[in-house]
Amino acid sequence: MEPIYTSATVTPAYQLRWSLSLFAGQPLPASDLWLSELRQKVEEDGVRILEAQSRHGNTWQFFLSTRPEVAPPSIVKSVKGRLQHLVRETAPKAFRRNFLLAAIGNAKREVVESYVASQLDHHRMADDRVQSALQRFQLAFPEVDLSQRQTTAHGAYLYNMHLVLVHAGRWNEVREEALAGTRDMVLRIAHAKGHRISRLALLPDHLHLLAGFPATSSPEEIALGYLNNLAYAHGMRRIFSFSYYVGTVGEFDTGVIQAALDRS
Repeated sequence: MEPIYTSATVTPAYQLRWSLSLFAGQPLPASDLWLSELRQKVEEDGVRILEAQSRHGNTWQFFLSTRPEVAPPSIVKSVKGRLQHLVRETAPKAFRRNFLLAAIGNAKREVVESYVASQLDHHRMADDRVQSALQRFQLAFPEVDLSQRQTTAHGAYLYNMHLVLVHAGRWNEVREEALAGTRDMVLRIAHAKGHRISRLALLPDHLHLLAGFPATSSPEEIALGYLNNLAYAHGMRRIFSFSYYVGTVGEFDTGVIQAALDRS
């Protein structure tokens, strides 16, 4: 069965930002000797370097943005691998194996949690019975701690995102059986794929999902997976628009990161 939603047919909206910490095993050349070229090279990989600085002598911190098709390990490989190549003559073993890649959002995670939790109040229905029924589709999973890092043999990731899907034509769906079908499929996908849902809000014409994701999956792969599986759950109907929004969410917001960069 061919997927309905693909990278060729779907137009994403996204804000994907990251803090990448690399730990040098030996002194690196001054950044003005390699940063401009590194910026050009990583753009080819869908990665953009917004800021870069040395911290505490042996730590290099990069503030990045990425395209949705780029998975977290590819971000690290792009920056670390290309930088190692650029400084190979003076620092042949520039970096230690460990790193930290952390998602960053415009707002801190707890703010996004509150935003998703309050969606039903922001989109009140005229019929109180419908409003009451929709309460059952506002889900919270307090046992899920999105501040926990994923660790691998080589480094650590903090990979949380806010996903928004909108019904085609902003169609309002208030039938409880249809909403239950959407809810059940979202939970089934999350269980099968190892997605750690913190909040799920189903509204008549759109849904919000806040979760932690495996580092191996790109934002695009995650969004398309939900779109196609939800179409399947509804009889291969194009319930949702050929678009999605996805944004990284972290323990610090971009303002905190920028203030730290400005102080250094």
